[in-house]
Amino acid sequence: MKTIHDFPRAALGITPTPLHKLENLSRRYGKNLYIKRDDMTGVGLGGNKVRKLEYLLADAQAKGADVVFTTGGAQSNHAMLTAACCNKLGMRAVLLLKKRGVTETKGNLILDHLLGAEVHFIDTDSYDQVYAEMRRMGDELQAEGHTPYYIPVGGSTALGALGYVAAMEETYAQSKEMGVRFDHTVCVCGSGGTTAGTAVGTKLYSPGTKVLGIAVDDDPFEEIVPRLMEETLGLLESPLTVEKGDVDILFHVGAGYGLAGVEDTAAVKEMAQSEGIFLDPVYTGKAFALFLELLRKGYFDGEENILFLHSGGAGGLFAVELPE
Repeated sequence: MKTIHDFPRAALGITPTPLHKLENLSRRYGKNLYIKRDDMTGVGLGGNKVRKLEYLLADAQAKGADVVFTTGGAQSNHAMLTAACCNKLGMRAVLLLKKRGVTETKGNLILDHLLGAEVHFIDTDSYDQVYAEMRRMGDELQAEGHTPYYIPVGGSTALGALGYVAAMEETYAQSKEMGVRFDHTVCVCGSGGTTAGTAVGTKLYSPGTKVLGIAVDDDPFEEIVPRLMEETLGLLESPLTVEKGDVDILFHVGAGYGLAGVEDTAAVKEMAQSEGIFLDPVYTGKAFALFLELLRKGYFDGEENILFLHSGGAGGLFAVELPE
């Protein structure tokens, strides 16, 4: 079996990121609630994508790429962080973003501009159409002597998921030093890779800890996440297999992907006003809203120590209206 240390990894993030107890919220909800601060990965405004990009861009470097294509929504955290990480490695970033949501120069689009990324909007709901255009543009650049590299939405491939296998090795080593064993680890699920990597890493480094992915889009993550887990275990040449209890997926999409609801604003405010930590309104904020609801409804009854993974996304706070 391979380990995550057997794979090339670009030195991008500042790790380990902090892991600490949410003292005020723990008292309020009667549980030991902890947070893993992957909003502090050290590139751009931080976020989970940096860990994925360490493996993906190392692969791009190994293949001699000088232009990196990726995609996402108009306010994509992943796209912005891809541009930031490409800058660190001397690569050119081309972002093909769906012309959906907030397309004005706000939030992450301001950051894309500051980073000097090449941004193109595609007026479609279909990522298949986006990928077709990406390949067309890449073929043109290849004819000019460039070497393109393609990263799908969210960086959610088995190689990208290795970033969260590594993150879990780091996290559970930190918790062991603190003398804490987590009963449950909770993360947001936006394209599936972070949840898959978290579940595989938990299976490897903290067997018995439950994993919950809170989906903020209505894609079939009950199928996507186990498939990515299998592919990630395959990369690692692990004898482990994906079992039904490895990860649970619950959905909190609300009015739609990228749209915050009143309950999401309330959750963002509760974290900010209780702990001084900002969540974004459409990813971590949505996940945290359902997390709090589950706490109130007894979903975690019988459990003592629960970890919430803060996967970043602060740029979104400056792009969307927060419903009250």
